[in-house]
Amino acid sequence: MKDLMSAAETLTKEDVTALILAAKKRNGMKWEEIAEGIGLSPVFTHSACMGMNSMPAEKASALVALLDLPAEAKEVLEEYPTKIWEQAVPTDPCIYRLYEIVGVYGPTMKALIQEEFGDGIMSAIDFDMVISRVPHPKGDRVKVEMTGKYLAYANW
Repeated sequence: MKDLMSAAETLTKEDVTALILAAKKRNGMKWEEIAEGIGLSPVFTHSACMGMNSMPAEKASALVALLDLPAEAKEVLEEYPTKIWEQAVPTDPCIYRLYEIVGVYGPTMKALIQEEFGDGIMSAIDFDMVISRVPHPKGDRVKVEMTGKYLAYANW
């Protein structure tokens, strides 16, 4: 029975992520190079490669070709994700600091968004993000720019 299943049915998003990470390492590539090679932003490319977003068919094909992945990986990259992540506060220092920023400044961000736009949220679906380096005399800075469509809460 297993022989009758297509190879795409046997690859999971986790499998494809592992294949991508191995190919990235083998080829000595950075996410910026991979993203440029397929015509997407580094942020979206990484997120889709980690299984948190689905890739459009033409971008999935380009990634499979660029990294010399099995053809079956294309279908998996196109699948809609189930966005589940660890619910515990992470211990990785870089990721923890982002949690800390949201914990400390989240209420401030919410208040300022609502003062400017009204009662609503910033979309994480219609969203983009750019991460860049900013030289600074006290040490280079990490600049994170996020833009998301404003979505007003429905008034029932």
